[in-house]
Amino acid sequence: MKIYTKKGDKGTTSLLGGTRVSKAHLRLEAYGTIDELNSYLGVLRDSAQAYMDISLIPRIQNNLFTIGSILANDATSQFPLPNITSNDVEELEASIDEMEKELEPLRNFILPGGHIVNSFAHVARCICRRAERNVVRLSQEVEVDELALAYLNRLSDWLFVFARYASKKTNSPEIIWKTRDKNQKE
Repeated sequence: MKIYTKKGDKGTTSLLGGTRVSKAHLRLEAYGTIDELNSYLGVLRDSAQAYMDISLIPRIQNNLFTIGSILANDATSQFPLPNITSNDVEELEASIDEMEKELEPLRNFILPGGHIVNSFAHVARCICRRAERNVVRLSQEVEVDELALAYLNRLSDWLFVFARYASKKTNSPEIIWKTRDKNQKE
């Protein structure tokens, strides 16, 4: 099987049910951003493996692939799809709770950075939030699995805590956001 079909050369693609849509369609923006996030989680996994337990990241990536397939499925499809469950959301929550046991309570806004793993986690968090916004927009036009939305929301929380946890595991300081005094010159 060849990777190229030439069917998309004029700016359309097929959903899982066979319906052809514009490559600029909101549905493609939503699952394309999920794909981008999934790729970035690979970068995060590879950068973090020397410092911390990354065993949850491949499961997250599999769940993101599931969400992408759910979003790529049109209403006419008979394609059997996997699903996201409440257990998947609860797994993220349990991981957040475990990481937070080792972290100081958050008392300030923090800036991304301090170590490459922290930075990659924050980039992934931002992509996750964009994916979530796209899926919310899509849900205003078509029915979207509510657990997929909950999963993305919880995943962005997980990525934030993972970034903080990465700072701890790499012995890197968290960078505190410092506001400029109104009277201070630029």
